[in-house]
Amino acid sequence: MSAKVNAPLDAEFIPVPVVLREFLAKTKDEQKIVIGVERSGGNISVFPLTVYKDGTGHDDDNYDIVERIVKSLLWIYGGWKVIIAGSDTIGAKVKAAYSVGGAREFDRKTMSDVYEHDFTVESVPLANAPVRKETFIPAAKNTKGCRIGFDAGGSDRKVSAVIDGETVYDEEVVWFPKTNDDPKYHYEGIKTAFQTAASKMPRVDAIGVSSAGIYVDNKIMLASLFVKVPKTPDNVATIKNMYTDIAKEVAPNAPLVVANDGDVSALAGAMVLNDNAVLGVAMGTSEAVGYVDGNGDITGWLNEMAFVPLDFNKASITDEWSGDYGCGVKYLSQDSVIKLAPKAGIELDPSLSPAEKLKVIQKAMTDGNPDAPKIYETIGVYFGYAIAYYALFMEIRHVLFLGRVSSGKGGEIVLEYAKKVLAEDFPDLAKGIDISLPDEKFRRVGQSFAAASL
Repeated sequence: MSAKVNAPLDAEFIPVPVVLREFLAKTKDEQKIVIGVERSGGNISVFPLTVYKDGTGHDDDNYDIVERIVKSLLWIYGGWKVIIAGSDTIGAKVKAAYSVGGAREFDRKTMSDVYEHDFTVESVPLANAPVRKETFIPAAKNTKGCRIGFDAGGSDRKVSAVIDGETVYDEEVVWFPKTNDDPKYHYEGIKTAFQTAASKMPRVDAIGVSSAGIYVDNKIMLASLFVKVPKTPDNVATIKNMYTDIAKEVAPNAPLVVANDGDVSALAGAMVLNDNAVLGVAMGTSEAVGYVDGNGDITGWLNEMAFVPLDFNKASITDEWSGDYGCGVKYLSQDSVIKLAPKAGIELDPSLSPAEKLKVIQKAMTDGNPDAPKIYETIGVYFGYAIAYYALFMEIRHVLFLGRVSSGKGGEIVLEYAKKVLAEDFPDLAKGIDISLPDEKFRRVGQSFAAASL
């Protein structure tokens, strides 16, 4: 594996885009296949590639690559059906992985729940390969009137009161949604934030919400904020309709839009940069990624890159939720900072919350600890290779870097090393992709402001 930039604190890191690049170089004259994923509305996303010919002793090599790509397609685009065109052998292996009790049962069940459709894997001849069909919607970017913007972070919640594009009030409140098992805790915390912002304006014309997770028609289909809440029928109903119910209670006549916080990051980037083809990456409690395409449209894709594999090393750290290895959440979030701290000689009190642990590391940076920068250098290498991988699935001209991990000097180091990866290992991408940090205030509360424009 010939990655040109190594991660200082993670010598075992094997970037997925480098592995894929080398695999495609070896198989370019072998066998063509097309992978398709179908989601709601008959939308289909496709990914063509070459693999080794079936039955030539490389069936496991083919599967290892295709399985990672299928998982990436599902969590980037979303889908309840996977179509493998051109190889029944690969199709059978993928189908087994995504069956009940299979290696990717979590992904199968999650997609079935999100799209309320039985998950299926089909094999078809290459002549019947799926064809791309995408339906997008224009981004609103509306700042007129009196608007509430709310950002539901895993460590703190942020709310802004915005009047005609000017923030008249904003606040951050520490909370612990991921460790509370009573949905009333979440409900009251969100309602209090809405009410506080509403009290700073003469009226409420609209409410926009930025929140990690998957949302369909403003309903919460999957969100890590509620990971500890028991999935009883009453709790599931309460969670699914939480934002719509609170909005009706606080401002019954105001329209509500709930969006994945990564999409809101991308929207913020498009607004700040006055351009499109923007990838927004928020590194906070989890990794949240969103995208505004080259036409300024929101795609309707899942953009849940926290589950997209970035590390091909099967012995790498496992995500507790999905049970899979190498997923983005462990590389581009505060989990990554915490994971790398001991390798930099920084011991953390296990009784501290993740947000408090991050503050300890940030203080080490401020105090001039000579090893602390290596944490952010390593995350920067992760980030650069992640951008290179994401660019295989979408057009990217700008990357906007947000979230708590971006704060302070550490964020600047992450940016420096991400650019270094592109410049040295993907020079063609480096010429066309700009990676930037907003100012410090916007990094921390900018998502709630952008949410107000939804």
